[in-house]
Amino acid sequence: MKRILTLAAAALLAATAAEAIETRPGPDSDKQFFPIASYRIGPYAASGASIWAGRIDYYRYINEVEGGINGVPIVWQECETEWTAEKGIECYERFKHGLNGAPLASYFPNGQPAAYALAERAAADKIPLVTLAYGRTESADGRVFPYMFPVMLTFYSEASALVNYIAEREGGFEKLRGKKIATVYHDSAYGRETQEPLALLAQKYGFENIQIPVADPGNEQSAQWRQVREQKPDWVFLRTWGVSTPVAIKTAARFGIPADHIIGDVWASSEEDVIPAGNAAKGYLALTPYPAGTGFEISQKLKDHIIDTGKSDLRDTSAFGSVYYNSGLVDALISVEIVRQAQARFGNRPITSEEGQWALEHLKLDDAALERAGFKGLVQNLHLTPKDHEGGGAVRVQQWDGAQWTPISDWVRADHDTLRPLIEAKSAAYAKEHGIAPRELTN
Repeated sequence: MKRILTLAAAALLAATAAEAIETRPGPDSDKQFFPIASYRIGPYAASGASIWAGRIDYYRYINEVEGGINGVPIVWQECETEWTAEKGIECYERFKHGLNGAPLASYFPNGQPAAYALAERAAADKIPLVTLAYGRTESADGRVFPYMFPVMLTFYSEASALVNYIAEREGGFEKLRGKKIATVYHDSAYGRETQEPLALLAQKYGFENIQIPVADPGNEQSAQWRQVREQKPDWVFLRTWGVSTPVAIKTAARFGIPADHIIGDVWASSEEDVIPAGNAAKGYLALTPYPAGTGFEISQKLKDHIIDTGKSDLRDTSAFGSVYYNSGLVDALISVEIVRQAQARFGNRPITSEEGQWALEHLKLDDAALERAGFKGLVQNLHLTPKDHEGGGAVRVQQWDGAQWTPISDWVRADHDTLRPLIEAKSAAYAKEHGIAPRELTN
């Protein structure tokens, strides 16, 4: 990771960037810009195409049906990142000043490599980074990370919600004592992210915490699943990514591990993860902050106004309502609601990145707001504060029946009281390493 700028240089860069962002006029100065750092080519293109379709379909709906965000039209443009840090930085630099005078209120890097690479750069530019269900867990602590927002779900919350769901299935937390939970994980920073919270929760509830790594890319996993069979866990938490997920599911079946006791994490929860596994995936469970399906009010609105009228960005409309399509809808909703929240304070006009940062630290989506937007059931209640940049911390559990996903739980919440000390310790270490003085906040 690049070395941090000195505080003086960072302050100067921030002031210069902010001035440039705010003072560049153009023909679209009356519009709101939403950059899309996409990956339509490369190893993750299959998932990316549906995500961007969900985002673009919702932006098109807001413009054509609702007349913009309180009258402010949306403009968007894509930049191909190939899910790499280098191209992710290039796209950020291209978009950070807006588009033809239209400002941006937030930036979604759409990938772990870019999210890490842009952390200091975006803070210096005073542009809020939104990493929905990925990114740095410690950035949930707004005292140290004023411009990073792991909105909705951190990996720590994912681990806690998993344990809470298993406790519910087992009949209570006291039933966890003596149980075995094995985590088969992608041997990377992403895959190792849940180790610390799971160790703490195992100590708290008395279950055995088994950790089994899978080397990238995960094309061969016989040794790992032989170890799972030998350990005889009660539940398996699968934290793989890409091709390693269907390989894991098929290999687990070959070793006699029941699919209905394997719970995939957020990035092992899509149609692309289970369809290649064939019959072995039937019964497989997965955590998700954006469940699959079209049984939501927004789905019907999009079908009527975008899908059925031939205006969708989807090449194959059978992907309508898929996990990745719905994740794109959720990304788009959050980006739109940031602007709407800021407009309530600053007026019904295009919103700047610093105003977007304020809106994120005060973002609240309750039942009434979600019903108005048509996202009730698809999105959990959110309430971010200057101190808490996650604001959610819940998942739903869905099950693959061989043809489609079916949600089988309501929102399962993480134990924030248990997790917060871990997050603050991690953010304090980051602050010390980078010479950051945490903000003094009361909420």
